[in-house]
Amino acid sequence: MMSKKPVVIYGASGYTGRLVAEYLREYQLPFIAAGRNPEAIQAAMDKVPGIETAEYEVRKVDHSLESLVELFKGAKVICNTVGPFARFGTVTVQAALEAGCHYIDTTGEQEWMLDMRDEFGAAYAEKGLLLAPSTAYMHALGNIAAEFCLDEPGIDTLDAACIPTGVPTVGSIRTVMDLVRNKQHWLENGQLVELEDPMAMRSEVVVPGMNSTVLALPWGGGSLPLWYAEDARVRDCKSITGFTNRPLMEGVVQIANHYHENLKDLPNDQQEAALNALADDVTPGMPPRENRNIHRTVDICYGAGNNKQVKCSIIGNSAYLQTGLVQGYVAAQLVRGRPKAVGFQSPCAAVGHRELFAALQSYGFVTMKLEVIA
Repeated sequence: MMSKKPVVIYGASGYTGRLVAEYLREYQLPFIAAGRNPEAIQAAMDKVPGIETAEYEVRKVDHSLESLVELFKGAKVICNTVGPFARFGTVTVQAALEAGCHYIDTTGEQEWMLDMRDEFGAAYAEKGLLLAPSTAYMHALGNIAAEFCLDEPGIDTLDAACIPTGVPTVGSIRTVMDLVRNKQHWLENGQLVELEDPMAMRSEVVVPGMNSTVLALPWGGGSLPLWYAEDARVRDCKSITGFTNRPLMEGVVQIANHYHENLKDLPNDQQEAALNALADDVTPGMPPRENRNIHRTVDICYGAGNNKQVKCSIIGNSAYLQTGLVQGYVAAQLVRGRPKAVGFQSPCAAVGHRELFAALQSYGFVTMKLEVIA
């Protein structure tokens, strides 16, 4: 069946999928809400504010290449929220390519993103299509901050930190569990360099508005080093993430140590089962909708050159709501026009960092301060 709706949310029954639907409605984009369980999808859609004014339909689809290609045909943009992406994402990327659709998702799984870049990036570019993993609060806000730093001449080094408040969803935690068993890289002297012991790279970050520091980790290496790996402006780039919930961060370190001590030699299916169980213990159910007075975000990027330093700070709230808006805004730009860049790209490369920041600012999610330090 040929779809006449321009956007498909794949994984629409989840927490993030519901928020993507909310902002597709805001941008008046008709969409298909798709996944394996239509009843669960409809239940999720029923909770979207103002859903009665949205033009959408619920569709059941199997997680197979043939089924996904058939579903995607006729659409322009695929918003994929089905993770962990290293387990489930590749077939969706391939299906979007074969159907002739732009692809955006919410992952930060660096090793998988590298695989997608190498396997599908050129093919997407040849078709004039965008392949933009991590079109989400994490790490799109760091991407915006980095670009504001790079607007200053002479900057070639980026050092970014993402500091949200809140508890990740079950899907996010399962992704974090997968990160502990994957390679992680930062950009050093123009080359992606694997971190030998990521847990040893823990940092105590000084966060604006807080007297105590926040424990931060490489968090899979982050998306920024990949996006800037082939950017002539950037020589070095590293990215860290730290939730203000310190017990949560200490728990990630403990889980990483547990994996290397007890799980890494098990068969893959047993590893996944054990990591899923750990994730479910961290976040046993669907978290409530974010409260802007509680769930705040800070994203900081330092830019440096031989004789210059700048700092971009983006203060905001509601990381998951921001993700919904980022997905909705980027999807709207792709439906209504051609991206600024095609193939494997960051969201800022695709739609512009000033434009994406303005969209977030217009909904009251963020404010920004740029300081020239030297």
